[in-house]
Amino acid sequence: MGRVPLGLLQQFVLVARLGNLSRAATQANLTVSALSHQMRQLEERLERRLFQRGPRGVTLTVDGCSLLEAVGEHFDGIEHALSRYHLRRHDALTLSASPGIMSSWLVPRLPRLVARHPDLELSLQSTSALVNFEREPVDVGLRYGRGDWPGLHGERLFGEWIAPVAAPELVARMEGIDPRDLSRWPLLGEPPPSTRWNDWFARIGGTPPTRYVAQFDSLDALRHAALEGLGVALGRMVTSKSLIDAGRLQVLGDNYLAVKEAYWLVYPPRSREHRGLQLFREWLLAEADDYGRQMSAFRPDDTPLG
Repeated sequence: MGRVPLGLLQQFVLVARLGNLSRAATQANLTVSALSHQMRQLEERLERRLFQRGPRGVTLTVDGCSLLEAVGEHFDGIEHALSRYHLRRHDALTLSASPGIMSSWLVPRLPRLVARHPDLELSLQSTSALVNFEREPVDVGLRYGRGDWPGLHGERLFGEWIAPVAAPELVARMEGIDPRDLSRWPLLGEPPPSTRWNDWFARIGGTPPTRYVAQFDSLDALRHAALEGLGVALGRMVTSKSLIDAGRLQVLGDNYLAVKEAYWLVYPPRSREHRGLQLFREWLLAEADDYGRQMSAFRPDDTPLG
């Protein structure tokens, strides 16, 4: 078999942990085709199949799991030992955020950041997966939750409110049916284990449905289904407001309920002295304060759900 090049093993660890050739290729500065070829080359050298390839990514075989367990921690040790020597550009910033908050809230505001700091170079990663700051070259993230991420410094940006939303086409089809009586409307189920609809009916009144028109495993798919008029979604106002303002979604009724989750700026200790992060943080907190004042016009129920 001969000695296996360390580069192949390093790329293997990256693919194995991300479970996605496209993301791994981006981080490795390779094309997907080149990285896929390298993984097949490694499999041929070891005479073992390491990955199961599918439409949604790659998963490890038993041999792949064994190899990752054997070599992964060694590369972690090397990376940790070298981390103090990495040259960091203080005019560049890599940020990770979910597709919803990235496209609907952050990106429309970025021209103001660029105008204020034209020399700041941004690299944006739109993903629903939580970035591992120890393993990935990301400086800062925007996250939705309750602020309980061990090892990270978190600053609360603003809260979230929910309300039932539907496409105008669905509202037209349901003409004459009271939008405050949602038990008579087709409802779209949120990704499990969410119980937001049960919480909603418990607070507002009415009977939760025994079944949904459709149940989704991602908020992105749920949002698209609502936009297509399939049913009513329990929308997050922060990520739905631009669609409401554009007339693509309508809020049913006049109830807006606060939830305990909020949007946070999070970053690892190593990023605290990063000049690019300091500039971005100062701008982002000002934008968040302004947005919080705008959202107060909803006058939501002050007792959070969940």
